[in-house]
Amino acid sequence: MLRTSSAGDRFLLLVVFLVGVGTLGIEMVMPRLLAPFFGTSQPIWAVVIGMTLVYLAIGYRIGGTLADRRPDERLLYRMIAWSGLLCALIPLLARPLLGLAQFSLRHIVAGGFIGSLIVVVLLFAAPVILMATVGPFAVRLQIRRFEEGVAVAGRTAGTISSLSTLGSIVGTFLTVLLLIPAIGTAGTIYLFAAFLVILGLIGLRDWRYALMLLVVALMAFIHYAFDGTIKTADCYNCTLIAEAESDYNYIQVARQDIVYADGTVDPRHILVLNEGQATHSVYRLKYKQTGNPLDLLTDGGPWDYFSVAPYVYANRDPQSVTSMALLGSAAGSVPKQFLAIYGPQTTIDAVEIDSKIVELGRKYFDLEDQDPRYPNYHTHIQDARSWLATAEGRYDVIGMDAYHQPYIPFHLTTVEFFRQVNDHLNPQGVAVVNAGRPSSGDDRLVNALASTMLAVFPQVYMIGTRFSNAILIGVHEPVGDGVQNFTDNAGRMQIQALELVMYWSLNEGAFGPVRQFTADQARYTPFTDDRAPVEQLVDGLILSEATRP
Repeated sequence: MLRTSSAGDRFLLLVVFLVGVGTLGIEMVMPRLLAPFFGTSQPIWAVVIGMTLVYLAIGYRIGGTLADRRPDERLLYRMIAWSGLLCALIPLLARPLLGLAQFSLRHIVAGGFIGSLIVVVLLFAAPVILMATVGPFAVRLQIRRFEEGVAVAGRTAGTISSLSTLGSIVGTFLTVLLLIPAIGTAGTIYLFAAFLVILGLIGLRDWRYALMLLVVALMAFIHYAFDGTIKTADCYNCTLIAEAESDYNYIQVARQDIVYADGTVDPRHILVLNEGQATHSVYRLKYKQTGNPLDLLTDGGPWDYFSVAPYVYANRDPQSVTSMALLGSAAGSVPKQFLAIYGPQTTIDAVEIDSKIVELGRKYFDLEDQDPRYPNYHTHIQDARSWLATAEGRYDVIGMDAYHQPYIPFHLTTVEFFRQVNDHLNPQGVAVVNAGRPSSGDDRLVNALASTMLAVFPQVYMIGTRFSNAILIGVHEPVGDGVQNFTDNAGRMQIQALELVMYWSLNEGAFGPVRQFTADQARYTPFTDDRAPVEQLVDGLILSEATRP
């Protein structure tokens, strides 16, 4: 007959639930720790989830074997306590390894990059494996306590598995929605470490293990005492001003001093995200004194070219450009230029999924969306495609700059997406995409995006920026010879900032002047919501760059 549940049985079941909380809590911390150096792309999540499943499989096997050989409850609680202590090591050991990863990624040293990623992920192996031993160990202990033995094995295993899974669900949401926003990544790791040590200590009732708790506290003190920032500024000649972790990104704001040949210093604020492989916003502080749109230009960076895109239409007058939607506005570099050139009454709907970026943009980039002098400028904190699906307005320019490097959101690269964009363009509207490419000129990603746009827009044009980026322009209506139209409009242009960027577009593009992209140049089947192998394409680019002599 089944024995009445004792306090020890109930505590063991509670332990199973709580360790489940810790297991998935630690897994959800893992991508946050990696994000500043490797990003938050789908392949990174695949590594995190895949390796966690490997650790769980190993832990289940070890736990079952140990439980059969030595079904001692004290051994179980020792493993829980040790898992907590090993968790506390992660923030201290990860920092130098992530520093190596930062160097490797920046210099495209493939071996160092891959090696660092593997080592950092392996930091989580020992604690997760130890936590995974709890489930099978608890099954063995519970079966031993019942007279029926094997006769209740299925029910016992089911109960243990259910409790562990429920704990994992709680750990997932608790970590993501509460702990990381409240106390940060490292704080969450140390909290789980202390929690696991305390759980083991209660089970063991051996106060010598309280020393482990002191060690965890010491490691936390060392981390916070000597690690003031997550990492140094990810740009040349930069000083870190602010850093933050949001629900979506690791964010850096840095001051960059550009020194010209004549010794003039041009101070700027720079926005860098995650692994630091791209600059997402630039604000030249000189503009605050001069108010001259020329002083917002970024020496031919991709932000400069959105304002000139409408001039592939013949006889286009700057006064006819009155509205823009920007999908992926970051800290507002493109809207700031647009307002300075086309006037403060210009209608701008800026869409940015990360509210923390917008907050930092208002503080460090003089974002104008709450300034009464710009009454038609609004920022929408929303996913770009979701916002576009419900938006009612039509625009002269719809810009897309939501393509975080090196990976980009697939749902913003498809035929279905570009059809939505086209539906929101005015009769002489343009869709403008900032497409990154490596300095070697490998245009596979650019060609794939242009090939997809050509399936939607009647004509597509390409501008090579003075950087390595390409600007792709899709037109709502056929324009005829868009290059000649652009050239003629440049010759009549009276606005200096537009005149200069148009000159760059015609004469100084990194990979040639403005030109039409035609069907015979398309090398890729247009991406769709069902099939858009963006990550595979970008992986190929990274591998090619890494293996270049």
